[in-house]
Amino acid sequence: MLNKFNKPIRVAIYASIALTMSFSHLFAGSSISIGMQQEPTSLDPTSDATASIDGMLSHNVYESLTTVNESGQVLPALATDWQVSPDGLEYTFNLRKNVKYHDGSAFDSEDVLFSFERAMSEDSVNPTKKIFKPIEEISAPDSHSVVIKLKKKDAFFLFNMAKGDASIVASESSASNNEKPVGTGPFIFDDWKRGDRLVLVKNSNWHDAQSVSLEKVEFRFISDAAAATAAMMAEELDAFPGFPAPELLEQFEADPRFTVTIGSTEGEVILAFNNKKSPFDNLDVRRALSHAINRDEVIDGAMYGRAVPIGSFYPPHGAAYVDLTNVYAHDLDKSKELLKVSGLKIDELSLRVPPFPYATRSAEIIQAQFSKVGIDVKVENVEWGFWIDEVYKKKNYDMTIIAHTSPNDLGNFARGPKYFYGFDDPAYNDLYAQIVGEADPEKRNELVKQAQRYLTDKAVHGFLFQLPKLGIFKNGIKGFWKSAPVLYQPLQAVSVN
Repeated sequence: MLNKFNKPIRVAIYASIALTMSFSHLFAGSSISIGMQQEPTSLDPTSDATASIDGMLSHNVYESLTTVNESGQVLPALATDWQVSPDGLEYTFNLRKNVKYHDGSAFDSEDVLFSFERAMSEDSVNPTKKIFKPIEEISAPDSHSVVIKLKKKDAFFLFNMAKGDASIVASESSASNNEKPVGTGPFIFDDWKRGDRLVLVKNSNWHDAQSVSLEKVEFRFISDAAAATAAMMAEELDAFPGFPAPELLEQFEADPRFTVTIGSTEGEVILAFNNKKSPFDNLDVRRALSHAINRDEVIDGAMYGRAVPIGSFYPPHGAAYVDLTNVYAHDLDKSKELLKVSGLKIDELSLRVPPFPYATRSAEIIQAQFSKVGIDVKVENVEWGFWIDEVYKKKNYDMTIIAHTSPNDLGNFARGPKYFYGFDDPAYNDLYAQIVGEADPEKRNELVKQAQRYLTDKAVHGFLFQLPKLGIFKNGIKGFWKSAPVLYQPLQAVSVN
């Protein structure tokens, strides 16, 4: 899901977490094994957009100035508190004292300056560099306070400062964080066996270490749904918070050994069109393809009915949600009519999809649906690394299917033609600037509603469904979030009874 992409696609995926019991004899009752569908290519959330990095490491190994709880409320993290100037342009953060990185080095305001300047630099590879764009100046009056001045108001600033992209890292260890992450959080990186597992252990020097019950966390990478099911049924895993096989949930719901949860995520699953290239630069074509989509068929076939349809780029559980699913109701005659109006002859389109069940299954259904309006679709199933490089970075695609799991990500459409959507619309850019600058929640929600309607009218993508959060847990596992308001899953409160 791209997963961050906002992170696209941190575009992307909604990464699953699983903890295994293979070492439980060493850590009696305090070791957990979590299953994850997606293995990252890097362990540094400040340089890679893969959502599973956040799922494992953000606010577990790395920390940011702020954090967010399950209800979406912004809370202190490395900053104990903050003050905001009356004009909303200056934030003074008071930093936590006596904090050390996992390598023993001390944390102070210089690390915040380094992390932000690194993210804001011209050659920055931060996947959501945009969240730092509002910053005009950052300074450190002393070793335990930081002042950030903004160019303009940013309603999402404190929320964005909790993201993994805003993790505070040390200059001494930043270059090697992609393979050996060093942070200040409640867990310390221990080992990464590529293609198999990643291991964390408890940080006994963390400021609230007494609240952490887990001594060891093991993430197991299992992309295949059948293998994930077998591992859970054999009790090789304790938890799979992002279970990839909705068709198999009934099996676990009927088994007294397990608890099944169905929550929501911020992940809009879209049939993304490359708006910069033909025929997707034609509005009639985009509208025609949107009418050719039967969302009910997609949800039933790809998610076994365990998802909610969307008609724009906003989660149905959000306060500003507008139901626009009927704007492009399934209508083959209307689709054919619009294709004819476009004046374009479309023989074949490619559909490159990453290796996630929601994407590969949806692709087969979309392929069949488009054939009914005379369009041949060539489905290409590609590996995640290939998708990131060819689709996300190089924009070498016609269509793709991806879940954008980052919250507050309407800004994706204001990123211009360099972003992989290829969408560039000055009117929308102005509208999004108003959203970001509006401090009043009710007024901001009205603007967000306008943004949803605008994107739907332009048929920027084929909007499919909101990705659910399907969790399977052995009885006695507590503390996992049912829903996912952010990409990360803090493990501080997780326990094994």
